[in-house]
Amino acid sequence: MKLIIAVIQDQDSNRLSNALMKQNYRATKLASTGGFLRSGNTTFLIGVDDQDVSKVLDIIRDNCRAREQMVTPVSPLGGNADTYIPYPIKVEVGGATVFVLPIEAYYHF
Repeated sequence: MKLIIAVIQDQDSNRLSNALMKQNYRATKLASTGGFLRSGNTTFLIGVDDQDVSKVLDIIRDNCRAREQMVTPVSPLGGNADTYIPYPIKVEVGGATVFVLPIEAYYHF
């Protein structure tokens, strides 16, 4: 058994949830917040048999995409103001950060 933990952007949450359900995979969704942009994320907890890991990873890869977003950096607090960029910049957000962990048992009551 494996536990797949997938941290994805909120914009991809419903699409991934529907794709997992369509393939009969159960998932628990948790609201989470990203550290870099402090934006909303969704963390999926998915328990699967070892042979299903690659199928679930493919579903995640197909439904969670990276995108560019304009952000205005927060001014430094107590830091060096010489390196502060006062105008919006493009950053890549989205995609998925996935962890696959071994588990001893998985129960569904």
